[in-house]
Amino acid sequence: MTQTVEANCAADLSIRDKKSAFRTHSPEETQEIGVQIGTQLRPGDVVALIGDLGAGKTCLTQGIAQGVGVYQDQIVNSPSYILINEYEGKIPIYHIDLYRLERLEDIVALGLEDYLEGDGICVIEWGDRMDELLPESHIQVTITAEDESTRAVEVLPISPTHKSFPPDKGG
Repeated sequence: MTQTVEANCAADLSIRDKKSAFRTHSPEETQEIGVQIGTQLRPGDVVALIGDLGAGKTCLTQGIAQGVGVYQDQIVNSPSYILINEYEGKIPIYHIDLYRLERLEDIVALGLEDYLEGDGICVIEWGDRMDELLPESHIQVTITAEDESTRAVEVLPISPTHKSFPPDKGG
């Protein structure tokens, strides 16, 4: 069972080997979780963000960009209307927003393979809309708004050896 801890314990966050859960009480704390995630990301990583509208996906992405080392003169905002923003830094970040695309065929038509298989980091808002297209290994982050300022943030590494937590008990 995963214990939910307050955001100030984000230093314990590990995106590679275990499920982690946090509770944040402000946009700044949500961004700090993002910073901790970003410092652990490597070229080729894919982060699928899941959460309702207004849950804090873009806020978390701002922290990820800071943690990865995106140049400070770049503004990280939601690419809802243009679908993909690219940010330069130590490692490029491809910030993809699938909010406006509900059909898998429309997502396929974007031609995301170059991004997903590239040498940058993909951060995909509404990542659950392309579950079938995500690489076998990726990081899934689910953000749930508990009230106006409190967010539950769950970070789950997905890989062939950790396909689900807890493991499926089917036959």
